[in-house]
Amino acid sequence: MAGNGNNKQYDLEERTYEFARDVRAFIKKLPRTLANIEDARQVINSSGSVGANYIEANEALSRKDFLMRIKICRKEAKESRLWLRLLYTGEKKDADTVRGALIQEAVELTSIFGAIVRKAGG
Repeated sequence: MAGNGNNKQYDLEERTYEFARDVRAFIKKLPRTLANIEDARQVINSSGSVGANYIEANEALSRKDFLMRIKICRKEAKESRLWLRLLYTGEKKDADTVRGALIQEAVELTSIFGAIVRKAGG
């Protein structure tokens, strides 16, 4: 996972891709409850949106467009954290550990995008 250990990815495009990929791998291992199906759909969308909007921010036509996309990245990372917290793991310790790492990555991405917004004056 991108957020584990001392080998952090500082390439945000790659890091956001890995976050979305890792969320999808995690979802495949969860119990198939009605709530999980709905919450999984939400977290898949929000985690992928973080990376998609970051790519769009890097292709922004204006500073205003850049800031808007980065703010969306921050919002989607926060949303991903909520959906991850709601998912039922079946109380499996390994699944809880993976979820905790994904939640931590969502928190870190939220902080990174918040810092970018502040530095860009938005």
